[in-house]
Amino acid sequence: MAGRLRQPTGRYGGRSAEERQAERRRRFLDAALQLFGDSPGYRATTVAALSEAAGLSTRQFYEEFRTLEDVLAALHLQVNDWAEEAALAALAEAEGMPIAQRVAAAFRAYAANVTGDPRRIRITFVEIIGVSPRLEEQRLARRSRWVDLICAEAAAAVERGEAAPRDYRVAAAAFIGSVNGLLHDWKAGWVDATLDQVVDELVQLLLGIMRPVDREPGT
Repeated sequence: MAGRLRQPTGRYGGRSAEERQAERRRRFLDAALQLFGDSPGYRATTVAALSEAAGLSTRQFYEEFRTLEDVLAALHLQVNDWAEEAALAALAEAEGMPIAQRVAAAFRAYAANVTGDPRRIRITFVEIIGVSPRLEEQRLARRSRWVDLICAEAAAAVERGEAAPRDYRVAAAAFIGSVNGLLHDWKAGWVDATLDQVVDELVQLLLGIMRPVDREPGT
């Protein structure tokens, strides 16, 4: 299909065309979260199956999306947005606290949001991998956004004298890689640990990045 079908205009049932479109899109994304994030997974889902799960027609699908990859792309961004909102809210609540408490609160909020629904873990760390160059670019762009967030917190900690002044970008990228790799492996059953144990280890890694580099071990 070369492109989306023309979308209806005007009001129907007391709702505008924009409201109906938003509702259809939400239903497709909700259905995708279930099918892509659980069973049968993105690669085994068809447009017909997704439309049926959403309670909509394939014609309505093509009014909103061109391909199933477009749906996965939108869902990946949505899951990341939810997690980012949770982390930022935790940072706002931890305003004025020491850096150790701030980063721990932010990451635990992030982890709780992503891991609270196993389907979100699968979308973020499994289904998105290796789909296409376009989605790889999107995935790396979102990783870069998380790196920027960590670097911003580190810069603020440096200003407060809580962290040593240095370039934190490489360390932040290494941490994000650890998050992606460890949660992917945990989800795949390759890590013999509880989710709480995995999160605790990642929090300790993040705290290690944020501590001043000249601090004595154990302090």
